[in-house]
Amino acid sequence: MLSQKTHRQLLALDELDAAEIHGLLATAVALKGQKLKLAEGQMLGLLFTKPSTRTRVSFEVAMAQLGGQSLYLSAEATHLSRGESLAHTARVLGRYLDVIAMRTHAHEDVELMAEESGIPVVNALTERFHPMQVLADLLTVQTAKGALEDLTYAYVGDGNNMANTWVLAQAGLGLDLRIATPPGFAPDPAVLDRPVVKSHPPMLCEDPLAAVSGADVVITDTWVSMGMEEEATVRRTLFAPYQVNAALMSHAAKGAIFLHCLPAHLGEEVTEEVLEGPQSAVWDEAENRLHVQKAWLATVLGGVS
Repeated sequence: MLSQKTHRQLLALDELDAAEIHGLLATAVALKGQKLKLAEGQMLGLLFTKPSTRTRVSFEVAMAQLGGQSLYLSAEATHLSRGESLAHTARVLGRYLDVIAMRTHAHEDVELMAEESGIPVVNALTERFHPMQVLADLLTVQTAKGALEDLTYAYVGDGNNMANTWVLAQAGLGLDLRIATPPGFAPDPAVLDRPVVKSHPPMLCEDPLAAVSGADVVITDTWVSMGMEEEATVRRTLFAPYQVNAALMSHAAKGAIFLHCLPAHLGEEVTEEVLEGPQSAVWDEAENRLHVQKAWLATVLGGVS
C-alpha cells in the first residue's frame, strides 16, 4: 500500500520505499489490459511545457481505461504564457481537477504545483527526474528477468534525469548499478548526496566497458536533451565513445536486455542494430509506461492498494 505522502504526490522515486515500488509494479501487472470504472467522473490534467508522445498518450489512455477523463494543457494554451504565476495556476487547477501530471523543465515547478494545488501531482518529467519512466523500466526488467534483484545494471551516457532516477531506484531497492559517463557528466551531486543513496551508492566510472561487462541490463538515453540544442555538436563528439553498439553489448551478460526511454537518435547514443535487435526491450518498456501510470492513478484515485 502507498503511504499517505505518496497519495499526495510522486515527484521523485525516493518518495517510494521498496515495498511501495514492488506494490505499484504488482498493481500494474494486475490491471494490465483491464478497463475499469475506478476513476469514473474524475479528471486528470496534463500540464506540459515540453513536447511529448509516449507520456501524453500513455497517461490519457491509462485514465480512459480507469473510466476517467483527461484534459491536455500546454503552457501556450494557458495564461502561463501571458505571465500568470505558476502558484496561481496551481491553486485554480486544484479546484477543477482530481490529479495533475506535469511535464516541465525546472523540478522546482512540479514541487510548487504539488504544494499549491492541494491534489495528487505526479512528475511526468523534469530536468532532474523521470520517475514514471524508471518505474516502467523496472517493470520491463521484472517481466524479462523474473525479478529485479541479483542483477547487474549498467547506465551508459549522460548523467541526466534518467541517470538521477536510476540512482534513486537502485538505492531504494538495493540494486547493483554501474554508471559510466564522460568526465563532468556524472549524475547530480545533490542526488548522490541524498541519505538513501549514500547508504547504497552506485559505482561511478568513465569507462563504458567497465560498466557494461557482465551486466544483465544495459540502459542509455539521448545525449542531447530538449533545451541543449546549442551543445549538440560538442556533446556528440564528447559522448561518441559511450555509444551502445553491438561491440559494447557483446561484453554484457548472456541474455542481457537493452533499455532506452525513447525517442532514440540512431547512430548517436545507440545503433539501429542494437535498438532493433533481439536484446532490445524498448517497445515493451514504452508500453509499460501505460501500465505503471495506470497503477499509480488507480491507487491515488480509486483506492487500489
